[in-house]
Amino acid sequence: MKKNPAFAKDNVKTKIAVLVGLFCFLYLIFSFRPLGTELHLTPDWTLAIDREELGAESEAAQDLVPFKLGQAIGYFSADGRIAACIPFSFNAAISSRYYAVYSANNSGTEVKNPDGTTALTLDAPGFPYFSDDRIFLFMPNGNSIARYDSAGEKLWEYENYAPVSAFSSSEGGCVIGFADGQIVSVKNDGTIDQRYYPGGSEFSAIYGAAVSTDGSLIACVSGLKQQRFIVSRRNQGEHPKVIFHEYLPAESNQLRLVKFNADASMVFYNYNGGLGVADLQGTKSAHIPLSGTVVQIEEAEEYGLVFILSRDGDGYSVTVLEPFDQVLSSTSFKAEHAFLLVQDNYVFIGRDSKISRLSISKR
Repeated sequence: MKKNPAFAKDNVKTKIAVLVGLFCFLYLIFSFRPLGTELHLTPDWTLAIDREELGAESEAAQDLVPFKLGQAIGYFSADGRIAACIPFSFNAAISSRYYAVYSANNSGTEVKNPDGTTALTLDAPGFPYFSDDRIFLFMPNGNSIARYDSAGEKLWEYENYAPVSAFSSSEGGCVIGFADGQIVSVKNDGTIDQRYYPGGSEFSAIYGAAVSTDGSLIACVSGLKQQRFIVSRRNQGEHPKVIFHEYLPAESNQLRLVKFNADASMVFYNYNGGLGVADLQGTKSAHIPLSGTVVQIEEAEEYGLVFILSRDGDGYSVTVLEPFDQVLSSTSFKAEHAFLLVQDNYVFIGRDSKISRLSISKR
């Protein structure tokens, strides 16, 4: 008995339809992925600091956010109230714990608490620098630095023949870079645990340096004519072990910003035309094109985001990175002065006489 040709043709079509349907079903099963979340920055408030009274209100110091904009420093609360706004003519230093206004030829410095009361006095000429609750004084000769305690007593001082060209402080200690190319690592008690010259370039100098939060890693931008970025590990007084090294894509004799993230898995540095990112866990690097100079790097740990503030002429840009090197967003604005700060799930952006808060979310 012969098969009906029309029946055979329909049978083939049915098999093909079944196979196509099965393929589509399997494709949907194996290719299914949860929908990714997107970054959202929601504006909360904007305040004008030039419309506020100068002086300090009664606020808990730990709840205040420090700022420096143009010729004014001060503190504001996370809900958008100015607690203090202090003008200065020459320069000023501020952290979440202390602030000071000083002149070019000051013989001593009065250090104040955020509420305006005097915390201590530094009875020596120089320029104060605060890193959280750590107090430092850069001496007028330009080649020495001292650390003081909360009572104004000197803990230690380090002096070199070459000028200080880079400095970084963390809970784990501090690192000083000098114009002759030397790196000096200082423990919190003032002990010098390492002195070394990274070398490897025709002209020696340190153009930027950073120490990780736990003090175990040091990073620096070193030399000219083969300018290098180097990350090394402290080795209990021995010569540091280099764990990452690369030559800069574009070199310059300008000072560079170098910064570790919170867990020291990454370290950032800027150069002419971009931002370098070293992934220390994967021992790899990326280079992100950025116009101008990077002036601040802030991390939102909970969201795995890094915020970069860069300046190019009379304009600023805020670039958001999702580590290791993915650019999520970027925005620009005109301003003479600006700052960027990330705290908890908020981003604070200051521009000239205004400060804004944006809430971070991913959904």
